Amino acid sequence: MTETLPAAAETAPTGGAPLLQVRDLEAWYGESHVLHKLSFDVGQGEVVTLLGRNGAGKSTTLKAIMGIIGKRRGSVVYAGRETIAMPSRQIARLGIGYVPEERGIFATLNVEENLMLPPRVQPGGLTVEQVFELFPNLRERLGSSAGSKLSGGEQQMLSIGRILRTGAKTLLLDEPTEGLAPVIVQQIGATIERLKRDGFTIVLVEQNFRFASRVADRHFIVEQGRVVDMIPNAEMDASIDKIHAYLGV
Repeated sequence: MTETLPAAAETAPTGGAPLLQVRDLEAWYGESHVLHKLSFDVGQGEVVTLLGRNGAGKSTTLKAIMGIIGKRRGSVVYAGRETIAMPSRQIARLGIGYVPEERGIFATLNVEENLMLPPRVQPGGLTVEQVFELFPNLRERLGSSAGSKLSGGEQQMLSIGRILRTGAKTLLLDEPTEGLAPVIVQQIGATIERLKRDGFTIVLVEQNFRFASRVADRHFIVEQGRVVDMIPNAEMDASIDKIHAYLGV
């Protein structure tokens, strides 16, 4: 019988406010000013995507939310708490999990060691068995080296599974389908849909807007470090010419 994943509702602020509220966010890499007063909201249990051309600032937005960028300014409120002055370790303990584009697994450890290592930052993290339910491939690769014995898709599964073990109920996923075979992309999509049904909140950076339209509620278009448009998923088909213009496809 399918087991329900831990509910995410306990992280929601009261009064109907957005779970994640980003306002006038600015960020720098050294002297390079990348984000320019970027703003958007995410509601409890929503899946939203950040769409845009390469270099638009999408990945930087996730890093700035997590506080893992050299300099940031503006406001990032999560579950009613301002986080802009918090160190990244404290932000993570609020229940935000970040899966970077490079996946962030420990290459010298095997699958089991990677899954057992993450600290619990919130109650209700997935058990190893629940991770295997989402990603059956990992059970078969339990003793395999994460760096040299896993495919790119299996590494992505492991990266997401590790974050789910921590108890994070809001996930920031950076290009989770990049370079993956279509069958693995389908599995990642099914996992995001499952997590959404179980109340997780997800901010997804994605180049593949067709994949994004399968899983997301809303899409924010990022250009030159700013959010310039928001397209509800129900309007994706009607907005396809506009999306092509934004993404240059």
